[in-house]
Amino acid sequence: MAGLKRPDDVHVPPFETEDLRTNLTAFLDALFEDPTGVTRRVGHYKWGVYAFFDYDGEPIYVGQTNEMLRTRIRRHLTNQRTDAVAMSVLDPFEVYEIEVWPLPAFQETSGKDPLARQHLDALERLITKEAVAGSRFKAILNEKDPPPGQLAVTAPPSYRGCIVSERVYELRSHPDFRLARRALIISRLAQVISERRVQGGLRRVLQTQAKRLQWLAERRYEALGGAASVQVEGDTDS
Repeated sequence: MAGLKRPDDVHVPPFETEDLRTNLTAFLDALFEDPTGVTRRVGHYKWGVYAFFDYDGEPIYVGQTNEMLRTRIRRHLTNQRTDAVAMSVLDPFEVYEIEVWPLPAFQETSGKDPLARQHLDALERLITKEAVAGSRFKAILNEKDPPPGQLAVTAPPSYRGCIVSERVYELRSHPDFRLARRALIISRLAQVISERRVQGGLRRVLQTQAKRLQWLAERRYEALGGAASVQVEGDTDS
């Protein structure tokens, strides 16, 4: 077609991809004053636990890191090189907010330190327990449970923020888009399960995703009139 631009040589990623990177960088670069009195960028904490939340405020995934919050979270959401994303356990498109619980006391501690690792595991158990309790489905999308242990800790101060711009929110928050996207992820996960010998964790994720899909579908159906919106055979469209 005359005048139609075909930017085959474009060097920038698609809008949504670039927008996510921009907003994720802003989140990870946010300044955070920790209990030790030090202020640093939240993504620069070496040890910590993080949680992802969807467009309904539902907790969907909890993880930990002792390499740096910035590195681990980016690996999930922009590089998409974690097992959770590769196996269709976690869909980066569903992540609307992130909350992180840094552990500044271990900032200079080796990643192999056993006491620090015990504390990190204990914090992940706590945040996971709270996430499950706060979920309407009483479940999140982690394939595995946190490492067991006897140590109990209290949650340190956290930082929570949104990584989705208003423009992307308008695109992704439409209920029909979310239904289609969730059905797609369930299909991918089911295919992964059908092609491998998997443990129970993946099947638990599939069950949880199915419940989430059903809840979205029911909410959408009822919002548009429910049973009253269904035509009777022989009726004509008005």
